[in-house]
Amino acid sequence: MAADSAKQPQTRADARADLRVAWDEMLTELARARDAIDNPRLYPPPMSDRNLAEGYRYLLGYIYGAIERTLTEDPKFPSFRRALQPLDKATIDNPDAIYFSAAIDGNGTYRVRGKAQDFRHWRAEPAAATGRKAPQYVIFEVASGYSGDSGSIKELAPGSRVMTGSLDISKLQVEPDGSFEILLAPQRPEGYTGNFIPTKRVRRSKQPDGTTVEVEYVARYLSGRELFHDWEREEALDLHIARLGFEGAHPPNLDPPTAAAQMKRVAEIVKNQMYFWNEFYAVVLETYEDMDGDGKRFMPRNDLNAPNFASIRTGGGQSTNLYAGGVYELGPDEALIVEERIPVPPAYIGFQLSNLWGESLDYANRTTSLNGFQSERDADGALRYVIAHRDPGVPNWLDTTELPEGFLSIRWTYSEKPSELPTVKTTKVPFDAIRQHLPAGVRTVSPEERREQIRIRQEHVQRRFRLY
Repeated sequence: MAADSAKQPQTRADARADLRVAWDEMLTELARARDAIDNPRLYPPPMSDRNLAEGYRYLLGYIYGAIERTLTEDPKFPSFRRALQPLDKATIDNPDAIYFSAAIDGNGTYRVRGKAQDFRHWRAEPAAATGRKAPQYVIFEVASGYSGDSGSIKELAPGSRVMTGSLDISKLQVEPDGSFEILLAPQRPEGYTGNFIPTKRVRRSKQPDGTTVEVEYVARYLSGRELFHDWEREEALDLHIARLGFEGAHPPNLDPPTAAAQMKRVAEIVKNQMYFWNEFYAVVLETYEDMDGDGKRFMPRNDLNAPNFASIRTGGGQSTNLYAGGVYELGPDEALIVEERIPVPPAYIGFQLSNLWGESLDYANRTTSLNGFQSERDADGALRYVIAHRDPGVPNWLDTTELPEGFLSIRWTYSEKPSELPTVKTTKVPFDAIRQHLPAGVRTVSPEERREQIRIRQEHVQRRFRLY
């Protein structure tokens, strides 16, 4: 035994002490993150038993996600992770999406390999009648930063975070078997004609003295979305990323300074993300009151703002998306009817509900979201949705899960800017009068049909986010 003990490396007292300090400092910073749940100075949602309980779940989700981010973000040995998922919801996330992300160094060169199931609908061709299909829509985006990491909405200032390039299915070159490759590099190699996304971008920036200078932005993240329409048949992509020149190599062994830095990073991500999004919802989106003195809120109550394209001014978002948002506020016997008219068909349509923390409501076990495949159009071509606390027996019902107020969010995806934008109209009505405000031909959905809808949702969500 003595001989075996002599072979064991000795723990340095200073390493032990440093790591204990790092752990304690992480817990202190996580306590500061917790303040975002109930400190009025940090713009939390109105306090109620449910909002507080969901706030703590929100905090736990950020801890979960921050640990995963911190332990996997190595630009020399990148891997894709789910940036948001059922255990880590935030940012008014889209229930139809896989949000994926990988850390990169824009000075290097990367290759992404992918494989899709039946992708003919990407080319406006009919898919096979049976079997697995690719997601409805996919986009890859490369950016110099990660939304919310600064902890302040000051990061929304022009030039603070820049997208260096993007590529969606409208331009993605795919082999007949569904396989594809994407090259990421500072510049396109001479003679290269395959899928390519640049990882550096130069922009001219105006200085306080009126002069302009060129600023180079270097990408730090490859991220993107897989958007699903047909939850019963669509399947996630197989994706792999590697930095060229590092294949077959391995990262260094973990040491105490790196472990201490990781603990600091976990707490930093959690606190800054929670502070940023609270401030964003309250100040930029004006969720709770008029903040800029113009007499209205950007996110109106029981209404939706005019469709607007994604921009850094409103927190970024998918670059090919058009958004409309608002806040519903309904009593037990009230409902909201939302009418969409869409003159130019988009690649994707989705309507979702979220709580005021920006967590999408339970979309596996409740019908809290509907997309273009799941929704039924009326005879006049319009999409009409009913937001209510209980089932009115109509096809396009969005379930509030008895939450009195929450975010409304509609997304339309266009690879190219459409010639005419969608329009939305909302009407608040008594629950018992819902049918009076819908066309006569709207059918009735039985409890059995509703249960079948939920079964499909439950199976799809398990499949989409499986961990094995």
